[in-house]
Amino acid sequence: MGRLVYTVIASLDGYVADADGGFDWAMPPLDVHAAANAQQREIGTMLLGRRMYDVLVAWEHMPVDGAPEVIREYAELWRATDKVVYSATLDRATSARTRVVRAFDPEAVRELLQASAADVSVGGPTLAANALRAGLVDEIGLFLSPVIVGGGTPALPAGIRLDLELVDERRYSGGVVYLAYRPRRGG
Repeated sequence: MGRLVYTVIASLDGYVADADGGFDWAMPPLDVHAAANAQQREIGTMLLGRRMYDVLVAWEHMPVDGAPEVIREYAELWRATDKVVYSATLDRATSARTRVVRAFDPEAVRELLQASAADVSVGGPTLAANALRAGLVDEIGLFLSPVIVGGGTPALPAGIRLDLELVDERRYSGGVVYLAYRPRRGG
């Protein structure tokens, strides 16, 4: 059985994109990229919201010859991973190993997790909010960038309470800090 993991790069004040939709401040240093690659190696299926898919699908055909090894590796990992894109408007996926699903169904995700030999990731804060509200997320990982953007798209949803247990913490170059939490289940 796989776990559902939500990992995100966020500003120190908790946003994945600033008020203008920009996230250039979130470009990870190579050691952060290597850590993200290590996590991605454990993922069998990626659940993606439409906007996250639109950003990440560039890896499908991105020329990476001559790029650092971690960049080349991520392109390979992206291409080798199954993907489910949740979108009411996307007609078809433009990447291999990808299917489009019209609406988030917690029971279908539970079934996917039960049948999965590998972990499953959820990408995009709106989709992750749905999974968090449904009690499906087994781990939340935050790569916190040393920047305050003052508003934008929050990494975590409002209106939800989860008691968490810290299970990992790491420091990276450029002042990036990684924190991983698991929701405390039951009383």
